[in-house]
Amino acid sequence: MRLFATGLLVVMAITFVLLRRFAGPEPVWGYVLAFTEAAMVGGLADWFAVTALFRHPLGLPIPHTAIIPENKDRIAETMAAFLRDNFLTPVVIARRMRGFNIAAAAGGYLADPASGGQSRLRAGAANLFGDLLESLDPEKLGGLVKGGLRSQLERLDVAPLLGQLLTAAIADQRHLPVIESFIRRAGLTIEDNEDLIREIIHDHAGGIMRWTGLDERLANAVLDGIYKLLAETLVMPDHPLRGRIIEGLDQLADDLLHSAEMQARVQRLKEEVLANPAMGRWIDGLWERLRVQMLSAVRNPARLMSGQLGASIGEFGAALKNDVQLQLLVNRFARRTMVGVATRYGDEIVRLVSETVRRWDARTVTDRIESAVGRDLQFIRINGTLVGGTVGVVLHAVTSFF
Repeated sequence: MRLFATGLLVVMAITFVLLRRFAGPEPVWGYVLAFTEAAMVGGLADWFAVTALFRHPLGLPIPHTAIIPENKDRIAETMAAFLRDNFLTPVVIARRMRGFNIAAAAGGYLADPASGGQSRLRAGAANLFGDLLESLDPEKLGGLVKGGLRSQLERLDVAPLLGQLLTAAIADQRHLPVIESFIRRAGLTIEDNEDLIREIIHDHAGGIMRWTGLDERLANAVLDGIYKLLAETLVMPDHPLRGRIIEGLDQLADDLLHSAEMQARVQRLKEEVLANPAMGRWIDGLWERLRVQMLSAVRNPARLMSGQLGASIGEFGAALKNDVQLQLLVNRFARRTMVGVATRYGDEIVRLVSETVRRWDARTVTDRIESAVGRDLQFIRINGTLVGGTVGVVLHAVTSFF
């Protein structure tokens, strides 16, 4: 577009020079000459205006030119203030999101990302999100995300949640396969360690028992009794041992829900886990993997939607697209989440944007803004050339008649 706009200006200038030298006395040439002259003036004026936004025209340090690189820090502050005042206040977010059916839009995209006339818009949004992830400071953005995750984990009341999950699992009989799997695993573990069990019994047996060989018979009896107990527990739904295990799970679920002592123990355990350096390293690794996966997804959405994962995502998208009640729940959750994020982290997000733009050098800021809006700016030059020529024709006609 820059070449086209410059070429149009050059054509006007060459045409003006040729007409000044070779135009005949016919009135029509006066109109053409007036058009080219005014078009050249309009094109030059708009070229100067557009160029002055990003650099010094012809390299000359004319005052009030190279506006964007000279005012980079002020632009960063203005962008941050605009973001804070127009997007990151709870009232604005709630009002704007109330009219959006985010669940239906997300469901339509997940169900069939390549369909519809918005594929270019979606691709552009994905690329913009990818550029944003790559341009923002990974350490500060990661610190913001990890701090938010740790804060949510610290506020999470784990014991009642675990109690509710365990109660629901017992009510739906989903605990039985776990118990049976545990019994099978116990049997296999004992089988793999028979020699160790025999050695322990042999060491604790008296000399007479070892001399008479009763220690070996005792070991066989113990192992046979354990295997029989485990087998009966596995195949008999009303076996006493199975009942005791289920009673223990019921009691554990009740304690998690109602026992202050149990809840305090779980809370202390959670705090110890969060304070462990290994947990910090896990959260760091979790964020980095999440960032890499998000970048991979937005850069190559077709790969994300392939295979079994893609089929599952498609089914979830279809449910989001068609289930009104699910849309209501998701939209409400999204609205409340965004309002909460704006309330707790709005200032941090604004500061992150401002500091990121400040760290860019002037050339980076200029190139990114110009690449985003440069095509439209070149249309200003083209329009200036054509409108200027039209005004020149009108003025020539007015002066000719009056």
